[in-house]
Parts: sequence; C-alpha cells; structure tokens
Amino acid sequence: MKIIITESYEALGNLAASILLGKMTEDKRVNISITAGNTPQSTYTALIPRVKNNAAYQNVHYYNFDEIVELGEEKGMTEAALQKLFFQPANISSEQIHLLNLSNYQEQDQRIANAGGLDAMLIGIGEDGHFCANMPQSTEFNRHTHEVLIKPEYSWYEWAKADSGEKLPASFVTMGAASIMKVKQLILIANGSHKAGIIKRALSGPIDRNIPASILQLHPNLTVILDQEAAADL
Repeated sequence: MKIIITESYEALGNLAASILLGKMTEDKRVNISITAGNTPQSTYTALIPRVKNNAAYQNVHYYNFDEIVELGEEKGMTEAALQKLFFQPANISSEQIHLLNLSNYQEQDQRIANAGGLDAMLIGIGEDGHFCANMPQSTEFNRHTHEVLIKPEYSWYEWAKADSGEKLPASFVTMGAASIMKVKQLILIANGSHKAGIIKRALSGPIDRNIPASILQLHPNLTVILDQEAAADL
C-alpha cells in the first residue's frame, strides 16, 4: 500500500488524474473503472480537458463497478452520475462505455477478463467503510460481481431509504472484493475531515467485513491519495 498526502483537494485530483493518464497512454487497449459521487470531482476536472476529443485515448474503455436502478427509472443512478460527471463533458463515445446492470452482472467478471482485465480502478470510501457497493453487514470478501438484496436489518437501510424514498428497489449490483483484488492498480481517494476516522480504521485496523474497505489492505497494488484533512488521524 502506498499512501500519498496532498496539500489540497485540487492537488488530490491532479495526482489521481495523472496516475490514470499514465495508464491511459499505454499502447494497447486500456480498461478503467471509475467512481461517481463527490470525491472524484476534482479528478474529473483535471482529466476532462486532457481526454476530451483526444484521439490518443480512443483505446480506453470504461466500466462502472456498481449500479442501482430506482423503481420507475430506466437509467441506473451510477450510469446517470458518470454521464454527468465525466462521460458527457469528456465526450466519451458510447462504444468505449461498458455498463454493469442487473441484466448483465453475472457476465461482468468474464467480460472484463476477456477484455484483458481492469488496468486501473478509481474508488472512494464511505464514512461507514463501504467501497463500490460493498456495504457493512452485507459484504462477503470471497464474492465476485453479485446482486445485493436491500434488507431492513442492514445498518445502511435507513440511509438508502432516505435517499430513494418510495423508489427504493429490492436490490443493487456491485463488483465484490474478489473482483476488485484482480484490478492491476487500485486508486483510493478521500478528502475532508469527515473521512479521517474511517481512513484510519480501514487502512490500519483489523480486516473486518463490517468495515468492507479494510480488505483493501491486502490488494497488491493499492495507491491511497488523501488530502491533509482525510489523513489527519493516520
């Protein structure tokens, strides 16, 4: 594990973008999985001007690692967020985007393997220790891409219910820890003081399925990029 502490959130984004660009410039098909949410916004701000309408990056293919489709909606929340954050602003061709959803999740791992595997994955970490959609209580570390039932007994159920309301579906899909361990380079980014506690527990505490991101300590090529606030407890 390599931990890099940056001076600012902007510097975090610049560094993460540079690492991704280093992978993307390889002279072959490059497969990358990227995250939605607030944390990667500075990364995409740095990445978009370099990638947009640049033929040098037509070899790059993008994958999402989780998806949840609210009731009554056709498009998944992750797909919609990635389109808004990166795919549309960077003018990424639909031929370069390979979406994970409820109808194809059982083929996700084989599809990625057939394409040469994931060269890099950009992920964040939740305050509860989740990564991708590997949540506390519902995570088993030996699982590949799988469907997760949304159950009231889970600690995160009320959060999910508050977020989706009456549109809360019965399940979502995610790449599991066993899938993530196969990624050639894993880049974890976190910013803000609200992430400091979970960063310490996940990266330096015992491996615990109730802190799913703790399993990432075992990844053979993990780069963690933090701003000073997120690194405060290390």
